[in-house]
Amino acid sequence: MSKPIICLVVDDEPAAQQILQQYISDTASLQLSETCHDALEAREYMSDNDIDLILLDINMPKLSGISFLKSMQDPPLVVLTTAYDDYALEGYELDVVDYLLKPFSFERFLQAISKVEGRLPDRNTNHIFVKADQKTYKISIDDIIYIESLGDYVTIHANDKKITTYETLQNMDQQLPDSFMRIHKSYIVSLAKAEYLQRNRIIVANSKIPIGGTYRQKVKERFS
Repeated sequence: MSKPIICLVVDDEPAAQQILQQYISDTASLQLSETCHDALEAREYMSDNDIDLILLDINMPKLSGISFLKSMQDPPLVVLTTAYDDYALEGYELDVVDYLLKPFSFERFLQAISKVEGRLPDRNTNHIFVKADQKTYKISIDDIIYIESLGDYVTIHANDKKITTYETLQNMDQQLPDSFMRIHKSYIVSLAKAEYLQRNRIIVANSKIPIGGTYRQKVKERFS
């Protein structure tokens, strides 16, 4: 497994701190370094400690999260956490990885962390996290065969398991590497596990997955 992502929580609300601390504890790829109550405390801590990711509140006393972010010469990756959506555009202009609107679920938190992992080039992101049946599953990307959309849910078909979770196919597509391809409005397949094309279908692990009309040209280009 790759080394953990070292996190710094910067938030002045004790309840928000506790939620983030629990989410970090429940995520195998993360390690909490410190929790700071304001940006000035965070600045002092970062002067002596290496941080990969800041989970940064915006509305704080003394110095706002946005002002703190603007003041940094070479900031680590940042995920903004706030109860207000007014700063979303400004946050993305500052190249934050994601913008979490409080209160956010553990599933939404994991989506943000998947984006963080994709922005860290020295790490081999070889798994995703999904929540189902009141459990959080860590699924190896190498084990995923295909993913099927079922309304507001997706079913992940892997080598040794099948997991249905409340998620969109679009979000799943964003978390997966280029070895996966969306071939239909309802399907994403692992190209590494695809056996062959048959008319307008891809055969993968003895399953016949249809290729949507808008995806056919791209599929042919990838297979050629």
